[in-house]
Amino acid sequence: MARGYARSREKDEAARAALVPLAPGERPWPIVVAAVLAALFAVLNLVLILAGWEVDGERPVASGLVFVGVMVVAAVGLWRLKYWAVLGFEVLLGVTFIGALLSLLRAGDAWGALLAVVVMALTGPLFYLLIRQMARIQMPKRRPSG
Repeated sequence: MARGYARSREKDEAARAALVPLAPGERPWPIVVAAVLAALFAVLNLVLILAGWEVDGERPVASGLVFVGVMVVAAVGLWRLKYWAVLGFEVLLGVTFIGALLSLLRAGDAWGALLAVVVMALTGPLFYLLIRQMARIQMPKRRPSG
């Protein structure tokens, strides 16, 4: 059992050693995708609110504006490479993935099942790709030796 733990620690240390801190001005593509996605959700929800979109016969203006605000803050924070923004967006991706998984279990038709699978296919990989970027954002800046 101790050997298993030792091997696991070795793998963890190797993964940490392979991480490279973000260079000044570097913005990895998973972060860009997440920031654009958050901004797109903010704009689309604002358009739907302004167009008078109804959900179950009601116009969810207050909750819709809260969601727009959260997505704007997330988009700006992601673009500025803030750890808290990436972590918060990861939470939203995780909740969305679980929600899609649960809706897949209750899908009443092929369209509902397809929509759930598409949402899971988009949120799952992005969630995974952002984990490494969170580690890179959190890394201390290495000084050149010499």
